[in-house]
Amino acid sequence: MTEAATRGLLTLDQATQTAESIAEWQLPSGMIPWVPGGHADPWNHVEAAMAIATAGLVENSERAYEWLVATQLPDGSWHQYYTEDGVEQDKFDANVIAYIATGVWQHYLITNDSGFAETMFPIVERAIDWVFELQQPGGEILWARHADGTPWTFALLTGSSSMFHSARCAYALSTVVGRTREDWLARIERLGAAVRAEPEGAFAPKNRWAMDWYYPVLSGAVRGQPGIDRLNARRDNFTLEGFGIKCVGDRPWVTAAETSECAIAHLAIGDRATAEALFNTTWRLREPGGRYWTGEVHPEQVHFPGGEMSTYSSAAVLLANDALRGESASSRIFIDEPGA
Repeated sequence: MTEAATRGLLTLDQATQTAESIAEWQLPSGMIPWVPGGHADPWNHVEAAMAIATAGLVENSERAYEWLVATQLPDGSWHQYYTEDGVEQDKFDANVIAYIATGVWQHYLITNDSGFAETMFPIVERAIDWVFELQQPGGEILWARHADGTPWTFALLTGSSSMFHSARCAYALSTVVGRTREDWLARIERLGAAVRAEPEGAFAPKNRWAMDWYYPVLSGAVRGQPGIDRLNARRDNFTLEGFGIKCVGDRPWVTAAETSECAIAHLAIGDRATAEALFNTTWRLREPGGRYWTGEVHPEQVHFPGGEMSTYSSAAVLLANDALRGESASSRIFIDEPGA
């Protein structure tokens, strides 16, 4: 393992530097693109808003949520991709739409701002109601709708896992603002059961992607011994020892985001040693200014996509750092049941 991979967690100054590097690329509208001049999607936009909030950049984070309020469609949805000038990809990704609930809940945990929670709850509520319209009898949620509203024909395990966590955050938020959505509970339970059981034919086969491996654990749907067994079962498929987590099992492409998320998943099942070891590998991808390269190809050890340092990669590292430090009010958002 390299010297860079043994530095431990980020200091406060290092975390702030990374958060400020994300905020530097935030547009006047509040949108946080992946890269300067590039597009944004509401999921990674929320991830960035969450990350900068952990470092105290609350005003920037709230500007990010203001952009979501301004761009939400009347039915509660957002398109998949946006640029500074408008919509780039007009389909509707259910997981992308649901993730605002996780972000708003995290922001409330950090700020304890009941006014923010009350203002944002109708936005979250419309989004989650839109998502649940795609839930199937088996509990899984279809991945997306075409631009004309026609549903796609399949669900994704990663997406349904993330939506399980988002829906639980939305429910917790509903109790805080005094508008408890008890009707969501049965839907959430069915969704979690589908993620745990993975019924044959429920989810499109995506076994080569690391996220399908660890997201059921990261989301909280699979915990305890089943979570431990799940992460142990395919760890060798996706781990490049000393370098991090591969985004797909059959290619030596290590990424900062997958490595950081997987670290949180290990922390959630009580495996702090693995979580810390994974986090330590992200130092390889950190630049002196605090930004992170999206990924690295091995054995060549060249960055990919070429020249790309992305806001979502930096955001994932900050959230893993926050979880491992365990000091902020939101550090356990992926560890504990929301609202518990």
